[in-house]
Amino acid sequence: MKRIRLTRHALWRCGMRGTNEDEVIKTVAHGLRRKKKGGRFEYRLNFQYNSVWRGRFYAIKQVVPVVVEKAGELLVVTVLTFFF
Repeated sequence: MKRIRLTRHALWRCGMRGTNEDEVIKTVAHGLRRKKKGGRFEYRLNFQYNSVWRGRFYAIKQVVPVVVEKAGELLVVTVLTFFF
């Protein structure tokens, strides 16, 4: 598998959106891949959360990194999270 690297923007978004670099890397390595516009890819993976995020309890956290595939690496350009 290619090396997975996060941009500064993606790392910043991780902190804002309740995830971390380890979860993003696991998502890219093991998540469901879907093609997006502009040659980008989106990966999705659910994690057991069972905790409170912004005042509400959620059982599941879904991490969704957006990736550009380069010759020698997978570059994570931004990260979204969804709580269920």
